Amino acid sequence: MNDAVNRPQHSGAKRADARRNRERLLAAARHLLAEQGMAASLEAVARQAGVGIGTLYRHFPTREALVEALYRDELDALLEASTRLSATLPPDEALAQFMHHSLDYMATKRGLGDSLRQLMQARPELLEAAQASFPGTVSRLVQEGIAAGRIRPDAEAEDVLQALAGLYSAPVGPDWRRRAGRVLTLLMDGLRTLPQAGGMPSA
Repeated sequence: MNDAVNRPQHSGAKRADARRNRERLLAAARHLLAEQGMAASLEAVARQAGVGIGTLYRHFPTREALVEALYRDELDALLEASTRLSATLPPDEALAQFMHHSLDYMATKRGLGDSLRQLMQARPELLEAAQASFPGTVSRLVQEGIAAGRIRPDAEAEDVLQALAGLYSAPVGPDWRRRAGRVLTLLMDGLRTLPQAGGMPSA
């Protein structure tokens, strides 16, 4: 009887351990791939995560499986962040923070390099999911800012998407992230509405 009671708890603990190991592996892969690209070995990912290579292979039997999981995880996190930001910040700040979060997504995509491009060719539904969700999220954030009077009414989501595409296509360099952040700050300065004048200056 006691064994029957304890078994679900033991199974639940194993599942929790497995989830933690998976999250640690994805975090390690995200860090190493952003730094080293696909030159990062799976052994290095496992070592950084503090687990054995066997644990990595149980979660991700192939490099392609790790690439897909990391890409999905990054996209899901970005879209979840958009909802959280909209609920907690003024619309213009939500858009600004979302664009800065998108730099993490870009850095991961750049780190995955050819492996991601090959995966997209083999699994076009992954690209279709991103193309269906990301532009729509940007459009929603822009429209919320316009409706609240915080974003200029002639702004278009396509302007933001074009700017983000330009940052993604910029040459790789050690200061890419810093410069991309500066560009996004300048972009938001242009997107925000100007404060209303308080009156003519006195003579």
